[in-house]
This record gives sequence, C-alpha cells and structure tokens, in this order.
Amino acid sequence: MVDVEEFIDEKVAEIADEVGDKNAVIGLSGGVDSSTAAALAYEAIGDQLTAVYVDTGLMRKGETDEIRETFDYMESLRIVDAKDRFLEELGGETDPEEKRHIIGEQFIREFETVAREVDADYLVQGTIYPDRIESEGTIKSHHNVGGLPERIDFDGIVEPMRDLYKDEVREVARALDLEEIISERMPFPGPGLAVRIIGEVTEEKLDVAREANHVVEEELEEYEPWQALAAVIGKATGVKGDNRVHGWVVAVRSVESRDGMTARAQELDWDTLQRMQSRITGAHENVARVVYDVTHKPPATIEYE
Repeated sequence: MVDVEEFIDEKVAEIADEVGDKNAVIGLSGGVDSSTAAALAYEAIGDQLTAVYVDTGLMRKGETDEIRETFDYMESLRIVDAKDRFLEELGGETDPEEKRHIIGEQFIREFETVAREVDADYLVQGTIYPDRIESEGTIKSHHNVGGLPERIDFDGIVEPMRDLYKDEVREVARALDLEEIISERMPFPGPGLAVRIIGEVTEEKLDVAREANHVVEEELEEYEPWQALAAVIGKATGVKGDNRVHGWVVAVRSVESRDGMTARAQELDWDTLQRMQSRITGAHENVARVVYDVTHKPPATIEYE
C-alpha cells in the first residue's frame, strides 16, 4: 500500500511541473478513478483544468443528472451530449476489440474539441495499473489505454494514478476528502454499457442493459459486491402472456475482489435471484430470461467484452 499523503504531494508536484503554465482537460466519468485524478489535477493546476463529462449514451440510468449534481461545484465542468455520435460510430460493429477502439477514439475526439475551445495542451486521465496490465497483456483494450487512436492532438497525456490498484485509488480519494458516493463507488467500465452488450450496440439493447443494471445495483447493494452488473448476451425463446417470444437473455454477475485482477463470483440467495429476474423480465417486454453467472476470474473476465 502506498503512503497516501506522500503520494498526493508527489503527484500534485509532478502534474504542476508537467503542465506548467498551460491548460489541461480531464475526462470525468464520475467514477472513483477519474474523480480522484481530477481532484489531484485541480489541486495542482487549479483553473487551468477543464473537466469534461461526455454523455456517450452508454451510461447508467440517471448518470448524467447525478454527475451534474455531484460536481456542480466545479465551475469548469463541461457536459457534452455525444450520444448520437457514439451510436453512429458503433453502428453495425460486433467485434469486442473494435468496439473498444471506436469508443476510445471517439472519446479522444470529444476531448480534443473541448481542448481547442479552452486552448488546452494536455489530457489528464484516470488510468490505473490494472488498465495497463490488461491492455499491455492483450487481455482486453481499455478505452483510455489500448483503445487510444494513433493520432492524438495533445502535447502530452498525464496519468497520475497509472501505478495504483483500485483499493489504493480509494485510499487516495478518501484522503482528498471526496464524497463517499465517489470514493466507495462500484467500478463501471469506461466504454460503458457497450461492453455489457454482446454484438452490435443498439438503442433497444441499451434500454434493456440500462434498466437491468439499475435493478442489479439496487437489489445487490446489501451484499456489498466489488462489482455487480447485468449484460445482454443474446436471444432465446420465452413466454410473455399467452405469446411465445424470442427475447433477450440478460446475465447477472456479482463478484468479490480486492483489485479486479482476480475475482470470485458471489453466492446469492434464491429469493434475491428470483426477485431480480422478476424485475428485469418485467421491465422490458422483449426480455425472455435471466441467468446468473457463477464463473470466477480467471477463467472469465469480470465484464463480458
């Protein structure tokens, strides 16, 4: 475990030295990684930093409103509505890695647009150590590591937490007095619900995934999972009313972990599982069934793509 106070002092000094008297933008998702990076960068360079939240259309239910309320104290916060652009770029794509690369490139283009408006030369990111390991080891590309495009219109990318694990990031967040809703927040992937949808990302699948994830997070809060999620993994037959349907299959996943590098599937009681399936199948007419994923990491990853 890092010496938190020493780490904060060291990184604040490094950010100030690297950025100098220039401006920077940071991609702010509302998760603990990007929020902690933003707090470090703001302490280092103050008003030279512009925080950018990109509404990709791939976010959790109510995410944008929550971001607006949680970070309303940041005068520099920009909320960019890019839903149409992201979905257009993702249209027809089914390959998991290509989806991540498309999202990574589109994020960069959105940041570049804001950077030109505020004359920023640097991009700050909340990349952490597992992101780098999984991308460099070709387990999967992260939108802020392996998913970055070759051409980036910034003088430099600043990653103050690139050597930290998730539990260490939380320690830093607490030391920076970030709200508990941020410091203890469950991990959510940078590419959003796109990696919880097998195959092409469509409006209908997003509606199903968004509502199912909302149900799972509500129902499993008492279990205090390291991460809990729902994914749209395909189609199967089912019965709705008196009609046979060919509807979506939703997989529920809940795991315990320390840093995300390994994880164990949680044991959930039958009543909880039945309550979740009832709410998820009832929330959307085209959901045919719900399954529970009991696979650990390894051999599975936590996310589906």
